[in-house]
Amino acid sequence: MSVNTVGVQLSNASLRYNDSEHVTLSGLSLSLNAGKWTVLLGRSGCGKTTVLRYLAGLLDDKVEWQGTLVTSDELPLTDRIAYMAQQDLLLPWLSVIDNVCLSHRFQNPAFDKAQQTNQALELLAAVGLADYANAMPDQLSGGMRQRVALARTLMQDKPVVLMDEPFSALDAVTRHKLQSLACELLRDKTVVLITHDPQEAVRLADNLYVLQGTPASAQSLSVPNTATPRVLDGECAELQQAILDQLERDYE
Repeated sequence: MSVNTVGVQLSNASLRYNDSEHVTLSGLSLSLNAGKWTVLLGRSGCGKTTVLRYLAGLLDDKVEWQGTLVTSDELPLTDRIAYMAQQDLLLPWLSVIDNVCLSHRFQNPAFDKAQQTNQALELLAAVGLADYANAMPDQLSGGMRQRVALARTLMQDKPVVLMDEPFSALDAVTRHKLQSLACELLRDKTVVLITHDPQEAVRLADNLYVLQGTPASAQSLSVPNTATPRVLDGECAELQQAILDQLERDYE
């Protein structure tokens, strides 16, 4: 499976919740480079998830949003986005393979079912779960469930993938392994990742933004010119400290 990559430019965006007098985001500009990982960090409540929901077209009338969004191919983002949440959101009454196929079946009802199943099996093999296709979600560990969620995201075959802290609930070793796996399998897609973990950001980011201030705007930080997922060397440690220093300013 393959899709054309697409870049996204978000310019001068602002956000206010209708039940609040205060603006949450102001003057927010982000460059989501085609086929690269853009990572967003910031304190809780600064609007990171709302940015993802805006990109996904999921904002409701409780939010007042202004800003300009332009894609590199000048086509709308509608139907070109996959969303991977912090929770795996597996349906407990469906098998692993049926969970992987679910979104794809809704979006492509005329797609050949045998071909769809074969694609799902290939993706389960890619995430190391080939032997669990017929298992039920309650038979899986947390890390295995997130690998199923990753396979489901890949099955949608969208050029833009939005990830809202998908690894935060996992233990350190499982999180590290899934970061590497996602980086490998989502290569050449345009990924936007929200995280509260500076180390995760340093490992995965091609572009790195810290949402900071009240109202929050995006501050870009330079990342090492090395391939991802990065080995955490001295340069990465310095960047991790710089991220922490930047985040701490919002708590002073």
